[in-house]
Amino acid sequence: MNIKNEMKLEFLSRSQNEAFARVAVAAFAAQLDPTLEEIADIKTAVSEAVTNAIIHGYDNPNEMVQVKTQIYDHRVVIEVIDQGNGMEDVDLARQPLYTSKPELERSGMGFTVMETFMDEVEVNSAPGQGTKVRMVKYINHEVDETGRDE
Repeated sequence: MNIKNEMKLEFLSRSQNEAFARVAVAAFAAQLDPTLEEIADIKTAVSEAVTNAIIHGYDNPNEMVQVKTQIYDHRVVIEVIDQGNGMEDVDLARQPLYTSKPELERSGMGFTVMETFMDEVEVNSAPGQGTKVRMVKYINHEVDETGRDE
């Protein structure tokens, strides 16, 4: 499938930028004419992914987080990327209630939330090389039992 539109954001890894990313991606996705529920799902997932990049990706608020968003016929693909700490064990990090920073009173539900609200979630990470979270949301379109566009 061909990309219909694409945008890239880059911002400092500061918590106040999470709201900016969430709103920017939702506004960009609006061109697919999603329902309010679909927009809320996208906002929630982006919020979790960006928060993870800020909190867990870096120890310094002056590092950059990237958000890439692509629009296809009936889906939006969102990538949240940091070049920070990375993860040794992605499967462990995806477990509900797991957090690498319990001292910050994190709930450990970020990946669970992303998986609940998006149709696909992929996580690629390596220690010292950063993390890329790729999320897909199908908009106003039937999806077959494999999760692919019909």
